[in-house]
Amino acid sequence: MKSATRYRSHGLCLTSLAFCLCVLSSKALAGGILIYEAGQESNGLANAGAAALATDPSVLMSNPAGIAELAGTQISANAQVILGDMRFSRDNHNQFDGNEGGNALQYLPSASLFISHQIDERSAIGFGMYGNFGLALNYDDEWTGRYFNQEAAIIGVSFQPTLAHKFTDDLSIGIGPRIMVGYYRNEMAINNNLLGLLDRPDGQLEYKDTDVGTGVNVGLLYTLNERTQIGLAYTSKIDLEFKDKPSVHKVDSLILNGALNRLGADSLELDMAVPQTALISIAHHLNEQWRLLGSLGWQDWSEFGNIGVEVDADALGVSRTVDRQYKDTWHASVGAQYQVNPRLRWNMGLGYDSSAVDDKDRTVDNPMGEAWRLATGLSYHVDKGLDLHAAYTLIWLGDMDVSQTKARSGDTLSGTYRNAALHVLGGGATWRF
Repeated sequence: MKSATRYRSHGLCLTSLAFCLCVLSSKALAGGILIYEAGQESNGLANAGAAALATDPSVLMSNPAGIAELAGTQISANAQVILGDMRFSRDNHNQFDGNEGGNALQYLPSASLFISHQIDERSAIGFGMYGNFGLALNYDDEWTGRYFNQEAAIIGVSFQPTLAHKFTDDLSIGIGPRIMVGYYRNEMAINNNLLGLLDRPDGQLEYKDTDVGTGVNVGLLYTLNERTQIGLAYTSKIDLEFKDKPSVHKVDSLILNGALNRLGADSLELDMAVPQTALISIAHHLNEQWRLLGSLGWQDWSEFGNIGVEVDADALGVSRTVDRQYKDTWHASVGAQYQVNPRLRWNMGLGYDSSAVDDKDRTVDNPMGEAWRLATGLSYHVDKGLDLHAAYTLIWLGDMDVSQTKARSGDTLSGTYRNAALHVLGGGATWRF
C-alpha cells in the first residue's frame, strides 16, 4: 500500500471520488493493443506472417490450424521481459500539484509453453499456456495525477488445448478452446480536503480481484503452391467480471464516506471484454534463403469501450456515466526471414497498430496511442532435436498528449507522455521428438 500524501486542493474535494472509481472501469493496458509477443521465435517478426508461419508449436496462439504442419512431438518453452519508458510531463495548462510520476511502465516478466503432438498424417493435438493481454502502470506516490491513478495492473494468462486436422493436402483447420485467468488491481489517492480549506493527508482506495473467462481460437491454413501459404485466424472475445469491495483507508470526510456508500462501492462490479480479433497472413518462399511475410488484422476494442462506469461527485451530488470512447484498431505488418546458413536464421519485421482512442479521449489511467513495431531475432538449429531463439521488439508509441478534466469542478490534468516506448526481450528453445 502506498503511503498517504499531502495535497492542497485546487477545487472541490469530492471530485477526487470521480477518479477513484472511474479508473476502476478501465484497464491498465498501455497503447490499447494486444501483446503479440510471448517469447516465441516469431517475436522477431512484429507479427508478420503469424497466422501462416508454422515452424513451432507457438503457432497455435495465432492460428490453431498450424500445428497440423508439425511433425512428431514438439515442445517450445519461452521467457521474456517487457521494459517500458512512459514518463508524463506537465504543461502550462495543468492545475494539479505534485511531481510528474516517474516512469509509469517499468518491467513485466512473462513465460509461455507450447506443445504439439502429431496423432497421424492428418491430425494433431496441442496445448498452449501464454500471456498476451495486459500491462501495468506504477506512478510515484505524489505525482500530479494521483487522484486519477497511482497503480494499476491487468494480467491475463491463457490456457489453450488445441485440435487441428488436414482435410486435404492443402487445407488444415484448427480449433482451440481458450481459458483465461484474469487479475485486476488498482490503487489511487483520495483527496480529503474540502474546498482546499484544510490540509489533511490523502486517503487511499484499492481494488483487486480475479476472474476466469472463456473463448475460442479458430483458424485455417491453406497452401496455394509449394512456395506460398495463407492463414486466416479468429479469436472470440473473452468476458471477465471483477466484483470486489474496494478497500478504503484514511478517508476522514463524512461526506466522502457517504458518497462512497451511496454509489454502492461496497459491491463494485467491473465487466471487461478482451477483444475479438481477426488476422490474415501470408508466407512466401522467395528462394532458398529468403521468405517474405505479411499480416493484416482487426481488433474489436469498440465493445470494450462501451463497458465501464465513471463516477463524478461534488458538494451538489453524485452521478454515474459511461464515457469511454474506444474504437476498433487495425494492424498491418511486413517481415522477412533470411537463412544465413543451414543452422542460423535471421528474422526481421515492421508493424503498425492504430490507436484505440482519439487524442481528445486519452486518459492517464490508460494512455493509449498508435504503435509502431520494429523487431529482429535469431534462431539457431543446434541439432536435429533442438532449436534456440532470441528476439527484440521496439514498440514505439511516440508523444501522447493528455488533457483530462473533472466534469464537475473543471480542474484539468494536462501534459504529454514524450517518446513513450516498450522494449520486449525474449528467448527460448524448441525440442523435437
